[in-house]
Amino acid sequence: MRTRGLRAVSAVAAGVLLLAACGGQEPEAADDGAVLTLWTRAATESVSKAYADAYNATHRNKVEVTAYPNEEYPAKLASAAGAKSLPDLFAADVVFAPQYASQGLWADVTDRLAVLPVKDRLAPSHVKAGTWEGANYALPHTIDLSVLLYNKDLYAKAGLDPERPPRTLREFADHARAVDRLGGDVNGTYFGGNCGGCVEFTLWPSVWAANGDVLDPEGEEARVDSPEMADVFALYRSLYEEGVAAPASKDEAGPTWLGALRSGNVGIAPAPSVWLDALEQQGLTLGVAPISGLAGGESTFVGGDALGIGATTEKVEQAWDFLSWTTSDEAQVEVVAKNKGVPTRTDLADNEYSSADPRTVLINGLVAKGRTPYARNFNASFNDPQSPWLRTVRGALFGDAGRALADGNTAITQSLQQG
Repeated sequence: MRTRGLRAVSAVAAGVLLLAACGGQEPEAADDGAVLTLWTRAATESVSKAYADAYNATHRNKVEVTAYPNEEYPAKLASAAGAKSLPDLFAADVVFAPQYASQGLWADVTDRLAVLPVKDRLAPSHVKAGTWEGANYALPHTIDLSVLLYNKDLYAKAGLDPERPPRTLREFADHARAVDRLGGDVNGTYFGGNCGGCVEFTLWPSVWAANGDVLDPEGEEARVDSPEMADVFALYRSLYEEGVAAPASKDEAGPTWLGALRSGNVGIAPAPSVWLDALEQQGLTLGVAPISGLAGGESTFVGGDALGIGATTEKVEQAWDFLSWTTSDEAQVEVVAKNKGVPTRTDLADNEYSSADPRTVLINGLVAKGRTPYARNFNASFNDPQSPWLRTVRGALFGDAGRALADGNTAITQSLQQG
């Protein structure tokens, strides 16, 4: 992506930044009947359209959503930036936010955000991700969280208390071993051992819960060779070597991850919180717990998408009217929470819809506690299939762990500092 995205954009970044600073035109009435274009990746399409439909029903402005395949979306944005024809608004995987903010693809909304009544209640890690050199460029649009999901029926069969989930990563391992002893087709746990993004999403929270770091604050130096990271990898490695983790974990690259949990034969596993509903529709009875560190604590990977105003638009005021509206109680409760989504505001964790299920309140409450990794070159360094991170993961879980983490830290740091 980097060769098609970052390099393509760099030549026009200065011009885009100038347009963003100018704002395109004199301010007009915010809700004057403008037609606004909003681009998003396919993974976020349903939520973006739900926001747009609700907004359109009560405003003169109309938001038109266009979604593109996930793998094609970064190149589509790069092409639009190069042609100075970005949409009025566009969403992006939140880990791309520092990159797009640094390239000037979103308009600067610092002054507008400063007077937004709910600014201090927005998902803090998402707001940070949309910040570059002290200026704000994007707000949280959708939230995905990582949690522990455990099968209560298997817990009961294994002699574990279904109402007492693990409170430490060590207890997680013990519970997985207990379930695995049931034998047959049952496995204690499952993870994506050939999926860099899966490992980030599910293992990094254990590092953070132990007060460790994966990156320096500027996102330019890796810290994957830390003792906290080594401890987490060692625990998952031992579960695999003991046969507690399903054998398929080694080659799991993501596509069959949900299917493995749908089988009902996995005791406990870190996974996206959004899978709770999907799995229970299969007839499973599940408990939810935060992801913890080796000795305790709790954290989560706050994923999802950020949304900003395209830097080349001439409809900044109208676009902000929609963007700010998405942070309102109406949008977050009646659009997001009502449809079993995670609110982007920390004060709405317990709302009229989530309050019916304590597990949902628990999940929503993690938004204030979790982290979103911040790095301008995150994709090339971590998510790309050819990234040094995936090589590090494979070595740490199934090869020479010490060497993999040391060499990986060097290679990832070099990648982070490119560009």
